[in-house]
Amino acid sequence: MEEHLPLDSALSGIYRVGGALAGFVLLTFAILGFFTGPEFFTTDGEAVLGLRTNGLLSLISAVFGLVLLGGAAIGGNVAATTNTVVGTMLLLSGLVNLALLRTDANFLAFRMSNVIFSFVVGVVLLTFGLYGRLSSGDPRAGEGDSRSLGGGTADSLRS
Repeated sequence: MEEHLPLDSALSGIYRVGGALAGFVLLTFAILGFFTGPEFFTTDGEAVLGLRTNGLLSLISAVFGLVLLGGAAIGGNVAATTNTVVGTMLLLSGLVNLALLRTDANFLAFRMSNVIFSFVVGVVLLTFGLYGRLSSGDPRAGEGDSRSLGGGTADSLRS
């Protein structure tokens, strides 16, 4: 399937930089979270950059940040796939943790601000990743194909 994916989309630099910026923000959040010294599994957490964190959330944020930075460094379809996967995971995390707010099962010390952050960053990364996977930098893509919108000639559309 990889041979059918575009090698270089028109905005590859944008989704690559977007993934790197998201990775940098997550890594910064994780490092600051480690410095506040919260317990690993506390449900209260410490405030860092307007969000709550504990040791486990800081560790997970560091891993996601490094993965995004690694994907951005490699570039191409790897960056797009990385953005898509991490974006999806952040959206799912936001949904799960929304259900766990104000319960004893809130082992990542999430608050509503964390949920909103997960949703926003998840949607942005997912958008960057999917655009990178499904677009082509060639404006002539689809010419001669009567199945594509605007593609093909009048003769091919009549048959």
